[in-house]
Amino acid sequence: MHKILLASLTTILLHAPASAENLSEYLWINRPLVVFADTSNNPHFIRQMELLASDAKELTNRDVVILTDTDPAANSALREKLRPRGFMLVLLGKDGQIKLRKPRPWTVREIIHAIDKFPLRLDELRQKRGR
Repeated sequence: MHKILLASLTTILLHAPASAENLSEYLWINRPLVVFADTSNNPHFIRQMELLASDAKELTNRDVVILTDTDPAANSALREKLRPRGFMLVLLGKDGQIKLRKPRPWTVREIIHAIDKFPLRLDELRQKRGR
């Protein structure tokens, strides 16, 4: 079932395996949301992907890109940089800095609430209103 969720999430929201990504390509363009787990069968990973798929439009509106890494043996660059243990959710800002780390799944509402407090997001909203 979680493979179907990943497929549907991919059609709605930019999603890619973390091992294939270079974070610098997202700098000042997207807010990477990295979902780590030791396996794609991890209940927290499955739940997180369900939550993300439930309201992907709100994430798209905030330029979020989803990166997943469920293979610790691959020792991806993101694993080296972010050092997850089991399940971990990491949100990076457009500036490439870590904005939050969570050891449990978060709802889209919690994620967008956090993003909407970022200074850069507040600037984006002001610019949109000024048009």
